[in-house]
Amino acid sequence: MSSVPESGIIIKCLGGLYSVESPTGIYECKARGVFRSKGISPSVGDGVTVENGVITEVAPRRNYIIRPPLANLDQIIFIVSTVSPPPNLLLLDKFIAVAEYKGITPVVVITKTDLGDSSMIHEIYEKIGIKVLEVNYDAPETVEAVREVLKGRISAFTGNSGAGKSTLLNAVDPSLEIPTGEISRKLGRGRHTTRHAELYKLAEGGYIADTPGFSTFETNRYDIIRKEELAGCFREFDGLTDQCRFRDCAHVCEKGCAVVEAVESGDIPKSRHESYCTMYEEARQLKEWELK
Repeated sequence: MSSVPESGIIIKCLGGLYSVESPTGIYECKARGVFRSKGISPSVGDGVTVENGVITEVAPRRNYIIRPPLANLDQIIFIVSTVSPPPNLLLLDKFIAVAEYKGITPVVVITKTDLGDSSMIHEIYEKIGIKVLEVNYDAPETVEAVREVLKGRISAFTGNSGAGKSTLLNAVDPSLEIPTGEISRKLGRGRHTTRHAELYKLAEGGYIADTPGFSTFETNRYDIIRKEELAGCFREFDGLTDQCRFRDCAHVCEKGCAVVEAVESGDIPKSRHESYCTMYEEARQLKEWELK
């Protein structure tokens, strides 16, 4: 490549080599050794400057998730199947909370709608203002709706293993040819076909990252949310937390809690509050060294 500095985006990291896409092509690059001493680790999604096959600068990040390491995401697409595997709302809510915490837009896509009822999932998440799409491969317009959401954005796909992430990605853009794994009847979940984070460029603009399924890692590998910050990661609590009787309200079961009252009146989905309570208790039990 030219010795003139050029800007690009890292689309793949493997074994210390970085694939950087720039306006003039895709280049295999190494990172400057000085990055390590400065605690900088270039990741997929990073905007970088390259010169003579070396990454010389990493641009400031808008956001970052730890595992898989991905930077500068616009949105995370959560794939939830109606059956095989059945939806796990607690896991979904944990990941949505991390997305909210990071300032990444969450989007829910429901698969296998021909095999099970999707109305409960649709109702819960649409009610709190999250975009919900349903995919039926016999109805091309449902795949087109997903394609439209992805245009011009950097997105990550994640969800329960076996929920159909790779199948959906291939339907959105057949040129991707991402490997898919059959559902393991014995385990009740998909084999892990995704080994590393990689950005795939879409034919109609934008990038998508296929990531390992939920069951391959804990949500706290993405990031740890302190109990004091958790309510701010549930968008339906917005505007209510200041109305509680007590300033230090945990929004779990306290008297005079505006959040609890909203759950009781049906304004906040019960399952969402149950997830919050579980996550709050888990955060409460974290040791100080785990928060560092």
